[in-house]
Amino acid sequence: MAIIETSIEINAPFDRVWELVSDIDNEPKFWKGTKEVRNISKEGNIINREIIIAFRDQKCQQRVTLYPKEKIVAVFTKGIITGKKTVNLMSQDKQTLLQVNWDIKLTGIMGMFTGMIKKHIQNGTDLALQSIKNELEK
Repeated sequence: MAIIETSIEINAPFDRVWELVSDIDNEPKFWKGTKEVRNISKEGNIINREIIIAFRDQKCQQRVTLYPKEKIVAVFTKGIITGKKTVNLMSQDKQTLLQVNWDIKLTGIMGMFTGMIKKHIQNGTDLALQSIKNELEK
């Protein structure tokens, strides 16, 4: 498994940060590893969707659960990746801490390359968090 944990402090009110990161249809704007998103179904705060990731333009399916004003959990249910990505938000005075945790691996024969993609996902996550920060601190 590839375990990745990273965070960033954003000089923006908690509600503004939540509004931006919980708009998961807009994910490709900030997360360059996600090229495309197509929602399949939505029931309450659970969205089933198909995404195309930058790694070899592979299709993956996810079940995304929004825990309002707390966290977003994306579980990879089908495709080249298995595991989950969790986005947590915490209010800190006039700042917001945005934290991302990955616990994933590549499936099948590609599993042997999980360690190799860890750095790529780490870099992509750091870039996404910086892009979100830049957007909110304009």
